[in-house]
Amino acid sequence: MNINRQSDYLFEVSWEVCNKVGGIYTVVSTKVPSMQKRFGDHYFALGPDVWKDKDNRDFIEDTNLYAEWRKYAESKGIFFRIGRWSLPGQPIAIMADYRSLIQRKDDILAAGWRDYRLDSISGQWDYIEPLLFGYAAGRIIQNFYEYMVFSQEKVYAHFHEWMTGSGLLYLKKYQPQVATVFTTHATVLGRSIAGNGLPLYRDLKKYNPDELAERFGIRAKYSLEKLSAQHADCFTAVSQITNQECEAFLKKPIDVLTPNGFDEHFVPAETDFDARREASRARLREVASRITGQTLGDDTVFLVNSGRYEFKNKGIDLFIDSLSLLNSKEDLQQNVVAFLAVPAGHGQARNSLDRKDSGREFEQTYCTHHLTDPANDPILNRIKLSGLQNRPEDKVKVIFVPCYLDGEDGIFNLGYYDFLIGFDASVFPSYYEPWGYTPLESIAFRIPTLTTSLSGFGRWVMDMSRKPHGVTVVRRDDLNASETVEEITNHILDFCRMDPQSRSQLREEAGRLSKEFLWESLSAYYDKAYGKAAAKWEETPSLLSKRQPVSQTQLSKAAIQEPEWRKILIIYQLPEKLQRLKELSDNLWWCWHTEAQELWKDVDPQGWERCAHNPVALLNSLSTLRLQQLQEDEVFLAKLDKVYRDFQSYMAQGERKTGPKVAYFCMEYGLHESLKIYSGGLGILAGDYLKEASDKNADITGIGLLYRYGYFEQQLDGSGKQKAVYAPQSFSKLPLLPVRDENGQWRTIRISLPGRT
Repeated sequence: MNINRQSDYLFEVSWEVCNKVGGIYTVVSTKVPSMQKRFGDHYFALGPDVWKDKDNRDFIEDTNLYAEWRKYAESKGIFFRIGRWSLPGQPIAIMADYRSLIQRKDDILAAGWRDYRLDSISGQWDYIEPLLFGYAAGRIIQNFYEYMVFSQEKVYAHFHEWMTGSGLLYLKKYQPQVATVFTTHATVLGRSIAGNGLPLYRDLKKYNPDELAERFGIRAKYSLEKLSAQHADCFTAVSQITNQECEAFLKKPIDVLTPNGFDEHFVPAETDFDARREASRARLREVASRITGQTLGDDTVFLVNSGRYEFKNKGIDLFIDSLSLLNSKEDLQQNVVAFLAVPAGHGQARNSLDRKDSGREFEQTYCTHHLTDPANDPILNRIKLSGLQNRPEDKVKVIFVPCYLDGEDGIFNLGYYDFLIGFDASVFPSYYEPWGYTPLESIAFRIPTLTTSLSGFGRWVMDMSRKPHGVTVVRRDDLNASETVEEITNHILDFCRMDPQSRSQLREEAGRLSKEFLWESLSAYYDKAYGKAAAKWEETPSLLSKRQPVSQTQLSKAAIQEPEWRKILIIYQLPEKLQRLKELSDNLWWCWHTEAQELWKDVDPQGWERCAHNPVALLNSLSTLRLQQLQEDEVFLAKLDKVYRDFQSYMAQGERKTGPKVAYFCMEYGLHESLKIYSGGLGILAGDYLKEASDKNADITGIGLLYRYGYFEQQLDGSGKQKAVYAPQSFSKLPLLPVRDENGQWRTIRISLPGRT
């Protein structure tokens, strides 16, 4: 796909944007850096404002972002908050206020039936709420397109799961120029069949989807999912296993496979990895020793199973059975402690974890927290039936952690990844697992893992050209549960028999395998999906015409009589051969690199002086003729190649910083004369410190003051006379710098902090 980084837009819509509920949060949040490389600040994550009246640590509101657009949207009855998602890269996040649509619920449902035959009759609140969110998201995207987007710019809207499908259908009717992608991570029928204990894979093609949807009470959800798949410009799923469900239930095979990846920024740096692992193991050993009443040694093997509480679908039942069988093996020579980190209904953390000999409840033998209904908990009941008792003479112990590991659980007080890093191996014997993030997360943290042939991740590993180490895939079907249990048991036993060196080698191999699942390696599949969606859009001539954005051209008679002054962002278009100049201009690395400075001077010697050595302003000022000359100048292009290679090499070294993290506080930073955030010698010194720190690859963050600055421009007052008006500009999340071009016209440019600092 040929994405124009300067003008194309992507809206990624999910119920789990800034709202951690399940695996899709991991999908979208870890994909952010990869998408930002393609779209920059034209990437928008759009989620539901379910945290509107609560503290949401994922979302940082910024009322300065797109303030004029938001005001315009509110005039049309569209309400949302806008800010940043608290992730690396801080992408723009939009929180849709869908609750304002509740009073229009019946009209929206009626329109869905009239336009698409969307069957909402049986939909309860768990259907109505996400449907209203999706509808609100569609209106927000349509309004943005109307207000901001030029005809030559593309807008992609990527909708995840049936919960957002109403937004796709809305755009299909009211703004078909937006290229839509719909991804199902698990079909509603597939999940329901597996969750109700019916054989999914054996009878996949025999089921009647409409009858099953009625039987399980999910007719409305199924209808919305099916319509979304059929009306999307591009329909995708995360695995071939899910595609089989799509063909059988939705009557629509996928257009593109989009496997899930991982972002290595979540994995500790090499300098911190071992320390974080040892800290986690120490905490695991302490908690396990207190619950079991036995001192556990350093050679204890720690196993983990985690994820959503889907007892059969996630294979929790078979994992417990495998532990029971393992405990009966006489040749097991060391202690094995298995943690089930599966959020369930629970109360407070136990005040004392210490094991007592009498007068205790059954759950206290296994649980870190008090369960809401221990007598009817499937995990506790399965443990009881398995005969696992956590006695000193038992080699295998099991501990149930029924809470979200968010760093404030009251027992471990670790985030999930800081908890995960301490384990020796993970076991996920899933029955229904369209992808399987938990085993992928395990190998990313160098933890050998076991999964099954019924998980999308497991199937992907099986189809790899070489047999990978670090991941064991156990074959599973509708009928071979006992064989699966025995195979898992033997695998764990073999792992326990390994010497430390072999285990260490296996850990390293698991880590290496995880590199093949980085988003940078898999994002090409998403590029293909967006390209296919855009192709369908471009094949329809009626969709190619578009009037200018409201923000640029909508003038009423009153507005002509009394003009409203606006700052206009001039979007310049660089030829393909010169695209790298944009990336070089957005990073102040050039200002202490001699060859880079010479390159800018070669672009336009007079313009370089006229723009006060500001490369962003320089690129804005170039004529079409000069751009044509540069892209045909072989000497210049060779110099550009050399400088860009130096820049890439320099930035690549910054991916692994060394030494302690340093926060450097100063009121001013003299990085370059084009960046007006300094006034004297102190600023020059601070700027040089940051440049030197960048060269040394030190992990330093410069923290300064938020300068609000601006410029004076000539405007007409009510009587037609000219007056000087101060136009403030906030240097904050979207750093914009006003400059005058050679014709005296104001342009707005972006600036970036230097190098790797």
